[in-house]
Amino acid sequence: MNHFFRLCLLLLAASLGLPGCEKAGDVQQSAATTQGKGGSTARFAIAGQYLYTVDAQKLTTYQLSNPANPVITSVQNVGFEIETIFPFGDKLFIGSTSVVHIFSLANPAQPAKLSEAISPTVLRRCDPVVAKDTVAFATLRSNAECGGVQSILAVYDIKNILKPQQRAAVPLQAPFGLGYADTVLYVCDAGGLQLFNIKNAYNPRLLSSLSETHGRFLDVVPYGQLLFCWTSRGTLVYDISNPANPRQLSVI
Repeated sequence: MNHFFRLCLLLLAASLGLPGCEKAGDVQQSAATTQGKGGSTARFAIAGQYLYTVDAQKLTTYQLSNPANPVITSVQNVGFEIETIFPFGDKLFIGSTSVVHIFSLANPAQPAKLSEAISPTVLRRCDPVVAKDTVAFATLRSNAECGGVQSILAVYDIKNILKPQQRAAVPLQAPFGLGYADTVLYVCDAGGLQLFNIKNAYNPRLLSSLSETHGRFLDVVPYGQLLFCWTSRGTLVYDISNPANPRQLSVI
């Protein structure tokens, strides 16, 4: 098991308060769900007492009231070439190579599809996605694996969750995962970790870039005042008490 996957399991377990796991930072809360932090390229997520996993086509829901004996409560087809899942509030954002599927967790045992967010800029791409308030951010990577000819950071207006609309497209080289802390968005791109000011969400402004000293950045998990970065050579941990100025703490 690689370091990053082990880290994700610990963070997810901490959010559930499982024995032997101490909380390391804040856990998002809403009226409907409690969530652990996860990466934007993850294929599983925990919200409240439920675990959600995706494969190439299906979303599977597990009830975790007894974590030692998860119970499947639903299995449903989502679409084709499903890649990622990200929980936010009472929603699930599921990325594929062609669309972001948005599901409601009003009934957490059986998520219900609400809508799709489609980029008119890139017809086929890889699609890590995160959401913040009424905005969703997705990195759309086009290459030999994902298809297409253009890579962008897409910004979607999700105030009307039934009709998401793309509001901005920022050109990138070959992006992977992304995450945010406060008004700073961290985007893994070819050449380094790009930091964007998203105070004006529909006009992301590049602040700086962290070089690939320890390998290519693949995904990030902001967690409290820490930023965990999965790279091609291991895991980096940064202090982001000042989100716009990450300070490296360790290399795993």
